[in-house]
Formats: sequence, C-alpha cells, structure tokens
Amino acid sequence: MIVIKNLTKIYGDKKAVDDLSLTINAGEIYGFIGHNGAGKTTTLKSLVGILKFDEGEILIDDMSIKDQPIACKKIFAYIPDNPDLYDYMSGVQYLNFIADVFEVPQAAREERIHKYASAFEIEGDLAEMISAYSHGMKQKLAIISALIHEPKYMIMDEPFVGLDPKAAHIVKEYMREICDNGGAIFFSTHVLDVAEKLCDKIAIIKDGKLVKCGTMEEVRGDESLEEVFLELVDETAGENA
Repeated sequence: MIVIKNLTKIYGDKKAVDDLSLTINAGEIYGFIGHNGAGKTTTLKSLVGILKFDEGEILIDDMSIKDQPIACKKIFAYIPDNPDLYDYMSGVQYLNFIADVFEVPQAAREERIHKYASAFEIEGDLAEMISAYSHGMKQKLAIISALIHEPKYMIMDEPFVGLDPKAAHIVKEYMREICDNGGAIFFSTHVLDVAEKLCDKIAIIKDGKLVKCGTMEEVRGDESLEEVFLELVDETAGENA
C-alpha cells in the first residue's frame, strides 16, 4: 500500500501541491490526471524521494520515504516523463548497471533482459549506444530497466508518451500483471481514454489540490472521464477567478 498523507510542496510563495492525501491499495492501477502545472510531477517526484516536501508524509508499505528511502526504493520503480539515460552506454550496459544497483543475480537479469527486450522488440539494438536510440527506443529501455528488479510498485509519469501502439499494449499488460501479483501502479497521464479503460481508480488534481478521486465509476458517473475532467477544471477555474 502507498499512502500519501497531507502532502504539501511549496516553491516560493506557491503551493505546487496543497494538502494532498491519497491511498493506492494493492492490486490497483491508479491514474493521476490534471492539466500542465497541476502538480502531478511534483507529487510523483516527492513520492519517490527525488523532491523534499514541506509538510505531510508518504508511506510505502508502512515505511517512510523520508526516514527509510533505501528500503522504499528497493520495492518500487520510477519512470519519469523524460527518462535521463546515459548516452555513453550501450543498452545492455545500462540494463546491467541498473541490475547491479538492485543486486539482481546474473542468471535472473539475463533472463529478464531477454524477456523484456524481446517483448519490446529491441533485443537486437541492445549493443548499440543509447545516443543512437530514438525517443521511443529510449522509453522502452527505461521501462525495461524499471521492470528488471521485479518491483512491487510502479510509479510512472506519462509512461505512454513516445510508445507505438504495440509497445503501449505490452506496458498495459505488465502493469496489470504487477497488480495481479499483489503490487500497485500509480501513474500520471494526459491520455484520458487510456486512463478510462485501464484504471481501477482515478484522482484529478487542479492547481495542487485534489479535486476528485475514487473508483472510475464514482468519478465518472454516467459521463465520460473527459467530460468530468473538463467540467471539474472549468468549475475550479471559475471559483478562482
């Protein structure tokens, strides 16, 4: 279980995230949506220990990301919206580097690299330097590196950007597999139809504040997710005018 309690992150005089509380339970694919600048990436970076936050607490399996960051990071994987890979490495060197960080045994890493690289159809490109990769190939490599230690939780920021339809479908299958094995997924996306079809729960954030959250049925009602999202954004925009 991932628990975000009263999370607040301040930049200058602006609250990028304002008293946000969410719980992501085992088995859930939880979508996180909002306009650009709403606070999604700040929340995710706080969750994974990249950003220090001003108030609140984040617990991963009852462990504090503030007090036990290494223990927390051993059981999750994070894919940022723009993965910063090492261009001077080859694809296979990078994957082995990540496997070393997470102490993945040699036999297991070889099996997983083959499995995931074959699924994403880049096995033949792993000997090439990452600097020669396209954006889509880099995104696939980042996803493989996130899966290589078999994380219990996946935290992803716009994971489908740059992926072709087949690769996106494979990612969705792995997301569901993680949840079926007792893990959970928390990811941001601007692709509302994907969120609508894929997510068990959804949270909508606007100007750092949680606007609405719950199961897809609770949030959406008889409308589409896109209609609900636009209505909520318009309502809060009017309140702040």
